[in-house]
Amino acid sequence: MTDAPDGHGSVAAVVVTYNRKDYLARLLPSLLASTRPLDAIYVVDNASTDGTPDFLAEQFGDVPTVRPVLLEENTGGSGGFYSGVLAAYADGHDWFWLMDDDVTAIPDGLEGLLRFADRSGCIHGRRVDFHGGAFFWQPRINEPLGIPLPYLRDPFLGGADVFETNSGVFEGMLVSRDVVAKIGPPDPRFFITWDDAVYALVASRVTTVVYVDHFSLKRQREQRQMSLAVRHLNDASDLFRFHVMRNRGYLAHYLRHLGAYNPPAFAVGTVLTFLKEVLRLVYVERTLRGLGALLRGWGAARAIARRPWEPVGTAVLDQGRGAS
Repeated sequence: MTDAPDGHGSVAAVVVTYNRKDYLARLLPSLLASTRPLDAIYVVDNASTDGTPDFLAEQFGDVPTVRPVLLEENTGGSGGFYSGVLAAYADGHDWFWLMDDDVTAIPDGLEGLLRFADRSGCIHGRRVDFHGGAFFWQPRINEPLGIPLPYLRDPFLGGADVFETNSGVFEGMLVSRDVVAKIGPPDPRFFITWDDAVYALVASRVTTVVYVDHFSLKRQREQRQMSLAVRHLNDASDLFRFHVMRNRGYLAHYLRHLGAYNPPAFAVGTVLTFLKEVLRLVYVERTLRGLGALLRGWGAARAIARRPWEPVGTAVLDQGRGAS
């Protein structure tokens, strides 16, 4: 595509949604109001049952920037980002701004992220939480353990504007076409959770992955939380609990692929992941009724880790949209 006036090429947002048209009603106008205009907004609908396709047609059908990608089945957040990145890549865009549907864009959010485009091909901005404070996320994965270890201080307190990491979130990740061309799209097999962290981990082998001191998104959805100083532990669902354990099977495969798999350390990391989720159950949700989902996910992870596996890779980029 032709180069943009700021020299960074075309930028496409990829938004994945499922039964949240009310959130889209706030998110899409915020993206359209960006001080650095987006060249396209791909809204990947995971077979919603709440009338999302009709809503998009009625409210944004005459807005050429908004491009629905309507999937025939719910492929989860992971499958949605897979399809959305394939569509945006096939259309020739240079940057892909990946986000869930439960956020809104800060007007100069994208403009600020692009200031770091010459330093990284995988950029994350800061986020404002639903209560108005800064949302903080675990910024580095300990590869032997296969877990994001707690980072207990604000990395920007010393005046730095960039924090280098090897992890990421699909709540504002800005990834370049060059990176996608080298590692392929996100892996749809995760369904939900770990997909974004693993995608950034793989990206860290071909670019510097950064977390920058610029607020780009604000969360819409209120969640129950336990405050841990600069960090928060949010509530979760049984679907999340199952996949946070189950997807460690795929994580093990990726760590082997990257030459970073340490079986004893990874086993310790799995136990720590389980204990963290028990802590979330007890202190945030005040129940232990999610233990079954965690144990089922743990069993599924062991089965996945034993099966033959290949990374998604770059060959699928030639398939084009893969959705309609």
